[in-house]
Amino acid sequence: MSHKKNILIISPFFFPEPISTGKFNTDFAVALKNNGHNVTMLCYHPFYPEWKIEESNEQLNGIKIIRGGKYLFFSKKTIVRRLILELSFVFFILRKIRKHQKKKDIIIPIFPPSFAFLSILPFLNRNLKKVGMVHDLQEVYSINKKGFVNKFVRYFIHKIERKCYNSCSKLIFLSKEMKDQAKELYGLTENKLEVQYPFITVKGDITNKLDYIFASNKKHVVYSGALGEKQNPEKLLNFFQEASLEIENVIFHIFSKGEEFTKLEGLNKKASIRFHDLVMKENLEELYQKSDIQIVPQKEGTSKGSLPSKLPNLLASDCKVFLITDPNSELQKLFIDNNLDSVVTTWDSKELIKSLKSLLEKSVDYKHQKTIAKNFFTIDKMIKKVLR
Repeated sequence: MSHKKNILIISPFFFPEPISTGKFNTDFAVALKNNGHNVTMLCYHPFYPEWKIEESNEQLNGIKIIRGGKYLFFSKKTIVRRLILELSFVFFILRKIRKHQKKKDIIIPIFPPSFAFLSILPFLNRNLKKVGMVHDLQEVYSINKKGFVNKFVRYFIHKIERKCYNSCSKLIFLSKEMKDQAKELYGLTENKLEVQYPFITVKGDITNKLDYIFASNKKHVVYSGALGEKQNPEKLLNFFQEASLEIENVIFHIFSKGEEFTKLEGLNKKASIRFHDLVMKENLEELYQKSDIQIVPQKEGTSKGSLPSKLPNLLASDCKVFLITDPNSELQKLFIDNNLDSVVTTWDSKELIKSLKSLLEKSVDYKHQKTIAKNFFTIDKMIKKVLR
């Protein structure tokens, strides 16, 4: 391991946000600190997934947290909301970067958002190593959207991401598909590109507080986590509705928060489909253990844009994993090559229900599943790639 480094991470998403990028960034920063490095975080007060600022003074031992965005209000319109986030984070980072880049060895921008990093490039110390961590390729999600506004947005996404990525000393992508797609889109040079899957964070700490949700005489099919465009929420609900008509003795659960969650809850008419708030962090492993099946959905045509960061924890837990992804995607190949269950490459309800029935009846080797998870999804490999 390298000598102690002074590291600055920039991303609006951070502790105590419970899911998605915020949770990943938190676990990543803690792992760097636990490996002996000094970590400073420039972030917002928590706001995801409800897109509503919740002032927080919570701290993490050994990590310096500088927060902003206290008085922000986000629009319900997705494009406007993202614009508010991008522009406001620019002003926050511009105000803070001069002070907090001093005596730092590495700056790690977490993409997206990207515009804030672009804005500070002229002001960064030349000796500061820039290691970008790419969670999502926003351009991939904009490719199939129609209309002048969406084309205009995609044009600027392309320009901004291209400049940001090419300005980094190194880029870490969470999948090879993302790396290859970014290389093609932005003309990146291979020698500064790294691939490292997201990492396992579960530790086997099983609580016993969710019995009231999981009746022992039923099977439980669960989606838990962020619920946005890339999870295909309306088709996910439709799948649950169709499956509830054909599969007996099964309860379908959605654990989430935010605008899409509220929308789906309002559309639901089935007693066997139940909506719940996100569970507390300390109960997350119990949730996985008591789920007979956990669903990992990806919207059609988006597998090159991101990789679900919760997948490692699911594979490292005693639950069956039901992955919905694109044909010939990296995750499909990972599942097939390593004899993992179960992967489906269509959103056709009949095919989904057929595969779900099969997985419910199938015996899964959890020991093998955990071995594969530990082989591919490790934080140590990610830290080495950031530092070397």
